[in-house]
Amino acid sequence: MSKPLEFEKPIIELENKIAELKKFSEENDVDLSHEIYVLMRKARQMKKQIYDNLSPWNRVHIARFQDRPTTLDYIEIFIDDFIELHGDRYYGDDNAIIGGIGSLEGRSVTIIGHQKGKDTKENLNRNFGMPNPEGYRKALRLMKQAEKFNRPIISFIDTPGAYPGIGAEERGQGEAIAVNLLEMSRLRTPTISIVIGEGGSGGALALGVADRVAMLENSIYSVISPEGLASILWKDASQAEKGSNVMKLTAKDLLSFGVIDEIISEARGGAHKDVGFTANNIKNYISSTLIMLMKTNKDELVNNRYEKFRSIGVWK
Repeated sequence: MSKPLEFEKPIIELENKIAELKKFSEENDVDLSHEIYVLMRKARQMKKQIYDNLSPWNRVHIARFQDRPTTLDYIEIFIDDFIELHGDRYYGDDNAIIGGIGSLEGRSVTIIGHQKGKDTKENLNRNFGMPNPEGYRKALRLMKQAEKFNRPIISFIDTPGAYPGIGAEERGQGEAIAVNLLEMSRLRTPTISIVIGEGGSGGALALGVADRVAMLENSIYSVISPEGLASILWKDASQAEKGSNVMKLTAKDLLSFGVIDEIISEARGGAHKDVGFTANNIKNYISSTLIMLMKTNKDELVNNRYEKFRSIGVWK
């Protein structure tokens, strides 16, 4: 397990004290039930106070938390018979994006998602969830395959952003993202995108032009990271917390702006607290949404998607 998040430390300290009292009570045959009850009640109140009033910066930390469930975690829980497919047929494979075919409640689906690691070694292998152009081209290849066989597409978004390396730029990073935006906008098959962690800039949007876009309640979605914004506005990346407070990057903010369609509930304190609970909520959202989308005429599906994204934002 990773270290607890900074704002959770008072809760952890109190829970440790409760555990110590229970152990002392059992080992010394001393009745401390009243003291334990008082502390447990205090812990419940503290959790409610903290978790019901999370700041945008708190949610940034939860979205980035190393123990947070990844695309593969959710696939393992509710996608049956998953077969991962590799390569973009142009250059190579990219471990920062995974994709393949599986079954959701008996329906064949194509699943694509950013993939982070759970430790340093795995993160290096996954490039910390930052795709190269071949990752986006692999995703597009699988999307076009899904369209051909009339399979719905489910994409999970969790990336700090597209990889900004020289090699990625030489191989056409911007073009790969732009082509995905264009092609996703006119796919003639139902598409659902869910932000499960970080939704960083074009690197996230390249998997996010869908009929329905949802976010887990502690995920974030923004055009730039809080650190990047702080570096630009105040020339100081350490002002990231201040930046997060003005960016409107939380699920609640983005739902109010019409950027997303739904907020999916997590376990209290974050998806990592109860992965099964969060996964079940994601599964239920996908299942109910697909029933509606599968009934929609393909021309209407594409037109509705176009109008959905055209209507985002306000201008004069």
